[in-house]
Amino acid sequence: MVVEVESGAADFRPLYPSHLSLFEKIEKVARDIYGADSVSAEPRIKEKLKKFEAEGFGHLPVCMAKTQYSFTTDPTRRGRPRGFQIPLRDVEVRAGAGFVLVLTGEIMTMPGLPKVPAAESIDVDGLGRIQGLF
Repeated sequence: MVVEVESGAADFRPLYPSHLSLFEKIEKVARDIYGADSVSAEPRIKEKLKKFEAEGFGHLPVCMAKTQYSFTTDPTRRGRPRGFQIPLRDVEVRAGAGFVLVLTGEIMTMPGLPKVPAAESIDVDGLGRIQGLF
C-alpha cells in the first residue's frame, strides 16, 4: 500500500553551531539534553580537546557515551534528575566516523560484551567433548 504524505518544511536545527569549542559542545549536550548543571573534566581532558581542535577536528560534532539507564552517569538515578554534574572520563577522535567520542562515567563502548569472553572457558577434552559451554 502506498500512502501519500504531505510535504512540509522541516524545522530541524542542530543543537549547537559547529564553530563552538569541543568543550562548549559537550556542555551544550549535557545541559540541554541531559539536564545537567555542569560538566567536570580534568585538565588532561581539556588539553586533549584543545589538541584535537589544533589538529583540525574542532568542527566535528560530539557523541556522548554514557549509561543508557539515566540522564546522569549514575545508572541508579532514574527519571529526570536535577542537580547533577557529568564527569568526563576520556575523549577520543573518531575521524572516520566524523565525531569526537566523549566517555562519561563507567561506560563500555561496546555494551553487552563481558569483561572476560565466554570463549576463554570453552575447551575440548582429550575425547573430543566440548567443555565449558553451559
